[in-house]
Amino acid sequence: MQPILEARDVSKIYKMGTTEVAALDHVSTAVRAGEFVAIQGTSGSGKSTLLNILGGLDHPTSGEVFFNSNPLGPLTKRQMARYRRRSVGMIFQNFNLIPTMSAAENVGLALAFTGVRGKPRQRRSFELLERVGLADRVSHRPAELSGGEQQRVAIARALANRPQVLLADEPTGNLDSTRAHELLGLLREMVTTEALTILMVTHDHELAHSFADRILLMKDGKIIAN
Repeated sequence: MQPILEARDVSKIYKMGTTEVAALDHVSTAVRAGEFVAIQGTSGSGKSTLLNILGGLDHPTSGEVFFNSNPLGPLTKRQMARYRRRSVGMIFQNFNLIPTMSAAENVGLALAFTGVRGKPRQRRSFELLERVGLADRVSHRPAELSGGEQQRVAIARALANRPQVLLADEPTGNLDSTRAHELLGLLREMVTTEALTILMVTHDHELAHSFADRILLMKDGKIIAN
């Protein structure tokens, strides 16, 4: 089976004055459809940089990323924006919800960017919030929701345009252990029932071992265990 997402010999070098820092050092890895992969490593090991490059938020200095066997490198800015909107969903530690909007409006915003309007947008937003267990919270604003509920809204928003891959950067970092387990249980269920592919950066070894199919271990910009 061809991998859905692949990095081939990817390096990312940042220049700080006259100093060059290799955030990624010739990284190669592949993820199959329907796989839940955790990425672990110490701070500064390159975890988030790898996730951002796979998600099209950053570009490698050298090497190439492939989605469904197609390279991202040749894509125009518009094509790359479409890739970020439709092919991959992303969630972060800090939720990134708009405080003046309700849960349904936050989810609907992702649909608006792809041209979904009116009743279909409202219906899809409600359907997603119901799927993540927030059917009774659709009109609540972020400040009226718990951290776990806010992260569920963020997941619903990330899934709005039916991406094949969900990239999660420390999604449980602001949650207590009970809410973290609930959230990853939800993600695990989506992998099982919908063949969603998930790459998740997490510092939590117990969560990684409990929910992921495989763990990538990173150190000094390299993958040292795959």
